[in-house]
Amino acid sequence: MAHSLPSIAILGAGSMGGAILQGLLASGRASGVTVTNRTRAKAEALTDAAASADLESIALEVEPEGNARAAASADIVLIGVKPGMVPDLLDEIAPHLRPGARVVSLAAGVTIATFEAHLPAGAIVLRSMPNTPAVVGKAVTGLAPGSAAAPDDVATVRAVFETCGAVIEVGEEQIDALSTISGSGPAYVFLLVEELTKAAVAKGFGEADARLMAEQTFIGAAALLDATGEDPAELRRRVTSPKGTTERAVAVLQDADLAGVFGRATDAALVRAKELAAGA
Repeated sequence: MAHSLPSIAILGAGSMGGAILQGLLASGRASGVTVTNRTRAKAEALTDAAASADLESIALEVEPEGNARAAASADIVLIGVKPGMVPDLLDEIAPHLRPGARVVSLAAGVTIATFEAHLPAGAIVLRSMPNTPAVVGKAVTGLAPGSAAAPDDVATVRAVFETCGAVIEVGEEQIDALSTISGSGPAYVFLLVEELTKAAVAKGFGEADARLMAEQTFIGAAALLDATGEDPAELRRRVTSPKGTTERAVAVLQDADLAGVFGRATDAALVRAKELAAGA
């Protein structure tokens, strides 16, 4: 039986914060979670969806000091507001943090240095980069420790993110690069599904059948990869009979420099991540 997690606050339980919340509650390991949202409607929707005695959902329009109270209630404080709102929020909660509280960023492009500058000296900060499959418990989350984060702090925060997927520990200098692979990666997969669906329609299939073929092929291939643990190149070889139809199709994709396309695409994303971090 996995141990219970420390008390947790999620300040700004929007799309990503809400996804982490779903993972936490589904895991059964949350010993107490407090979340904040701007509106009463959002706060009540979370409470209704969770139906959990371990969850307190605060509406800031009802309780303007709710972020401070939520932060004071928790040993792990996840910051899920928009990046531009982060400094003011940190200033607001800094006087209320518990000794030894771990403050964890969900905000893209906001550096650990920014967090540490707005929090008390010696504050324990970690920067995370989850991705959207957190909603279904299949996230990849990059996790980078701040200057005061000990291995025990990293392990505790890692356990939070493991409730909604896999975790990769990296140095902060790798967070932007990780975002170009796992952070943006779901969009690349969805784009490939879109294009394969269009190819099916062009070959005379109806939209519904085309989508079913394309989507279930990706879902099935991913499930096979997961279930077997095999190298994807080996699984590809098993589908690719010598002198067969798949071999001919794969050759066309390789002739189109697919490797170069993915390299250039992720490089472009990395350039933009650095621009955003610089405020551009």
